Amino acid sequence: MTMTTPSPWYKQFWPWFLLGLLFTSIFGSSTLAVMAVRTADGLVQQDYYEHGRAINMVLAKQQRAHDLNLSADLRIDPQTSDIIVQLQGDERPDTLHLKLIFPTQGDRDQEMSLQHVREGRYLGQAPDNLRYRWYLQLHPSAVEPAWRLVGEGSFPSEDEFRLTPGIADRG
Repeated sequence: MTMTTPSPWYKQFWPWFLLGLLFTSIFGSSTLAVMAVRTADGLVQQDYYEHGRAINMVLAKQQRAHDLNLSADLRIDPQTSDIIVQLQGDERPDTLHLKLIFPTQGDRDQEMSLQHVREGRYLGQAPDNLRYRWYLQLHPSAVEPAWRLVGEGSFPSEDEFRLTPGIADRG
């Protein structure tokens, strides 16, 4: 009767399979832990309490835009990055300011000036390769604007985006 000796454990399949699962889970959880520590939480508004208290001022600006019957159509040419705004309503300032707000990363927010060229048409220049969805704010001055129009758009696009006071008609 011949006796066969079992092969050593390191030549078997199952111990390596189980160790592989263990090391894969350790590597995956370590990678996620490093990413969680190194990346920011992405708070859109750090001073949320102050921002919350200022909501009445924002609503007053939007009400003022509503009272002036203001609205605008905005288009950003995907080829040339030209910003074209057609403002309708009872006010035509010499300069408009367009604020592009990225929904999740405040450091990507941008603001640009638009110059009045004729009959409510304003022109400006957007950054090249504008991509993704943005919140749009249009107002007449950089410091303490009297009114504000809001909207949102996804770029690049050939479409026009409508900017409105952002409040319902209360009349």
